[in-house]
Amino acid sequence: MGASHAKAYHDMSEFEIIGLVSRGDSKNELQKKLQSDYPLFDDYEKALKATKPDAVCISTYPDTHEVYAIKAFEQGAHVFIEKPLADTVEGAQRVIEAAQRANKKLVVGYILRHHPSWMRFIEEGKKLGTPLVFRMNLNQQSHGYMWDVHRNLMKSLSPIVDCGVHYIDVMCQMTDARPVAVSAIGARLTEDIPHDNYNYGQLQIRFDDGSVGWYEAGWGPMVSQTAFFVKDVFGPRGSVSIIAQSASKDGASDSVEFHTKTESIRVHHADIDAHNNFVKEDEWINLEDEPDHQELCNREQRFFYDAIIHDRDLTKSMQDALNSLRIAMACDESVKTGKIISL
Repeated sequence: MGASHAKAYHDMSEFEIIGLVSRGDSKNELQKKLQSDYPLFDDYEKALKATKPDAVCISTYPDTHEVYAIKAFEQGAHVFIEKPLADTVEGAQRVIEAAQRANKKLVVGYILRHHPSWMRFIEEGKKLGTPLVFRMNLNQQSHGYMWDVHRNLMKSLSPIVDCGVHYIDVMCQMTDARPVAVSAIGARLTEDIPHDNYNYGQLQIRFDDGSVGWYEAGWGPMVSQTAFFVKDVFGPRGSVSIIAQSASKDGASDSVEFHTKTESIRVHHADIDAHNNFVKEDEWINLEDEPDHQELCNREQRFFYDAIIHDRDLTKSMQDALNSLRIAMACDESVKTGKIISL
């Protein structure tokens, strides 16, 4: 994600990159990819003091998000930060408070909020009445480089937290109902991760209007490719489903490009006649010209720029990011305690 965001800044005339920071070799690889000569730094605090940036993009592992974001605000910079906002709810709240104290913008990288297909999916879902049933997953048969990434992520968070915040956010956008309780299960399918974590999880959410939802996420070389892709919602008036044929091909589940690919939306109407036969054909909304992953990152950064230049009020988006993390962390607590957690 850091490389994709850097390319967005590199290509936009509105931004000027004044430093690339990483503890390892990724900054050098990115420098080559961009064919650039940007200043390179190994230490984040030194980079802040040396460059005095107007804005900082944080695409590190979640356990550094809180500290890095707060330091950026203390230096007077706006912040774009990858989701989740922090690795604890309390930490996320502290980041939001730091943004407010500094009177700077905080944009959290909820990439699906900038995807026209997912925006349409949410729009169609709102037409289905209440209660709603949400069915979503993102299981990844990760190997090679991606297994290294996932193992590093699991040093601080589980899959149902790191990825789950996206889809919990989608559920909360589709319904105005309040989430009231969660339950979740998890399984540790490898010794290659921390002993207090798990690489498969499934969560369930209950809302106060009777809506219910589940989301599952698994990472690792043992994960089934068949289990990869479900994005589906139904209510009293019918259902809306994202159908992604190419995303279900072998080898696609650990590709970032396919995680946001939709291809088409199927809208089903529940209306029936006196003989219980459907009175409307299913509608297919084809999305052949949808943005690719890089263009979605470009849109996120254009949103970030617009928020800064036009002083947009980001209060709701910050609270939404906090809310989805709070729900996801309650699900993680449910896995580890075996209990239903009231929200």
